[in-house]
Amino acid sequence: MKVLVIGGGGREHALAWKLAQSERVQRVYVAPGNGGTAQDATLHNVPLHTPQELADFAVAEKVALTVVGPEAPLAAGVVDLFRARGLRIFGPTRAAAQLESSKAHAKEFMQRHGIPTALYATFTGAAEAHAHVNKHGAPIVIKADGLAAGKGVVVAMTLEEAHAAIDDMLGSNSIGVQHNAEGARVVIEEFMQGEEASFIVLCDGKNVLTLATSQDHKRIGDGDTGPNTGGMGAYSPAPVVTPDVHARVMREIIHPTISGMAKDGVPYTGFLYAGLMIDAQGQPRTVEFNCRLGDPEAQVILMRLKSDLFEVLMHATDGTLDQVELQWDRRTALGVVMAAHGYPAAPRKGDALTGMPAGTPDLQVFHAGTALDGGTLKVSGGRVLCVTALGDSVRLAQQAALAAVRQIHFDGAQWRNDIGHRGIKSPQAH
Repeated sequence: MKVLVIGGGGREHALAWKLAQSERVQRVYVAPGNGGTAQDATLHNVPLHTPQELADFAVAEKVALTVVGPEAPLAAGVVDLFRARGLRIFGPTRAAAQLESSKAHAKEFMQRHGIPTALYATFTGAAEAHAHVNKHGAPIVIKADGLAAGKGVVVAMTLEEAHAAIDDMLGSNSIGVQHNAEGARVVIEEFMQGEEASFIVLCDGKNVLTLATSQDHKRIGDGDTGPNTGGMGAYSPAPVVTPDVHARVMREIIHPTISGMAKDGVPYTGFLYAGLMIDAQGQPRTVEFNCRLGDPEAQVILMRLKSDLFEVLMHATDGTLDQVELQWDRRTALGVVMAAHGYPAAPRKGDALTGMPAGTPDLQVFHAGTALDGGTLKVSGGRVLCVTALGDSVRLAQQAALAAVRQIHFDGAQWRNDIGHRGIKSPQAH
């Protein structure tokens, strides 16, 4: 069987790496892929981007299964086009992907279906948004309505930060939000206290299969300091998701979301990612939905997955996920992201990478922002690599990942030394 993975980041490298391990898969294409997938003999990069090009390729190459990695092709309707041409693809339709592509749509959906989330208001006018912030004070959360590559959320600890975020999202748009049909909008939410976790499930329209829990680290600096990023590292499992919390999330968030989508006439297939905030009492609330695997959560989750991912996704596209039970490595997986000089504001491209360690069953380097330039591996994006290791504890996995990180060199590399710190402090993690 041939498989096509759409995308070129770290999540897609991890998906392609895992799919290539299946005995039934003879060839894995990655479109467009990156420097890491180019160097992997089991993977084949193809320079395709538009839904039409991808569908034509899938027909010509008799691709048995296509898996969509990032959000932009989903919002562009790649799943709708593939299905219209009778092609097997795993991901949500354009209408279903609005859970991610429109923050306002997602909040209205959660309110309508009684799914716990933060109180919110939506604004198109800056004056009303500024007045709302002045009335409610800080800390407060400002979200751009459209897709913004993980950069559309500002957790404003001061009124100045909140007002600046509103002016940017509704005006200058320095973060490059892709506005939806309604134009520039912001969603302003109450600030939720607690610990975040990533809860990702597979859906086939009616059945749900939960993946291992994980926790992402959004801030650039050790101790969760500095600006928010797309994610500086992750680990799995996340101790904050106790069996009790897990049951509540399924009962109060995941099942109502899947049944709510079906009731709305938009059955949900694909990965569904609920970003959670879990308070001190273990009450989970939804921060946001993503319609895909998280990045860097995908890298740590797929390192722990022992089941054949290809078989699982064939069940998911057949509507038979209720027949699947996933097998997991009991160990902790921990991934440290190495980011480019100047990330997140202005990442520098073109720096050469050296010292890459060979992959082993317990250590993989997943590429995100890399490209091959005449045989030399170079930085091509903000998040460059996710160095991912398995270990018998959070601390051992962290030590293994950091040992590999220190072997790798490119000028201006940034990484955190404390990924997994909550798991190391947590009593459940020992």
